[in-house]
Amino acid sequence: MSFLSFPYHEPRLGFWGEKTSTLNFCEEDYVMSYYCAEVCNTLTNLLFVWLGYKGLRGCIKYSHPPIFPVTFVGYVVVGLGSTFFHASLKYPMQLVDELAMIYTTCFMCFATFSYGRTAWFSSGLGASLIGLAWFITARYYKTKDPQFHQDAYTVLTAVVVFSNFYVMEKLVRPGLRRREEDRKGKSSIQPTTNEAMKQVWTMVATGLIIFLGGYFIWNLDNVYCNTIRKWRHRMGLPWAVVLEGHAWWHLMTGLGAYFYIVWRIWIHRCLDGDEDKFRLYWPSVFSMPEVIAIEDTPGQSSDKKRQ
Repeated sequence: MSFLSFPYHEPRLGFWGEKTSTLNFCEEDYVMSYYCAEVCNTLTNLLFVWLGYKGLRGCIKYSHPPIFPVTFVGYVVVGLGSTFFHASLKYPMQLVDELAMIYTTCFMCFATFSYGRTAWFSSGLGASLIGLAWFITARYYKTKDPQFHQDAYTVLTAVVVFSNFYVMEKLVRPGLRRREEDRKGKSSIQPTTNEAMKQVWTMVATGLIIFLGGYFIWNLDNVYCNTIRKWRHRMGLPWAVVLEGHAWWHLMTGLGAYFYIVWRIWIHRCLDGDEDKFRLYWPSVFSMPEVIAIEDTPGQSSDKKRQ
């Protein structure tokens, strides 16, 4: 297949000059383009921009709680920061990328723990999260320790995910079941509690598998970088791009993070008792989930006519 491929350029000093970032990845610098340090790691961030726009548009259209459009804006900033970071390998862009991850996860913490609380509690929680974000920012800026950033992001994400596991089973399921009992004997096009919960748990499991799969691939990329680089050069371009592990991390964590923002939107709507107005629309594992109005669900109008 050598006649169908072409070789990498030798690593060189590119358009953006010397790198100032504290991190570098297994994708070699400026070997595909003089103007972009890491082409694959740069382009894969466009997924964040597209999904962030999709999520933000849905939040505005369906008037989802204000914390979610803010979260999707943070999600887009992560993608844009990472785009400029991998294109230039400049430290300020690295900070935009990595700190936006922390701030966006703090937004999700606020969405999770402020629900149903008093204004005083929510204000205190918001102030505490701002203080936590400031502490992480200051410490990371001072130490430039990537392990600290990774640990902080992991802990925040785990807190959000496991807290919502609890909310799903202790609050959402009983509430859905109680309202399902109230509807007995009435005409209804609502899915049963078990059907709704099965769909959401399947979505959550899919998102987690994708997210953790991306983390696993990125770690393989780090551990076996020298070997993988040799394989890439043997394969040549464009085929070798499938071995860019950090690019796969972008794609898979972008998908996983989008799934879990949509998950929390659905939880909010169910806690509000609005499952008769909104539905999780996720027709297959090859589509992007979204929480939409019942009347916008494909096939819903014909279902109503039959009712």
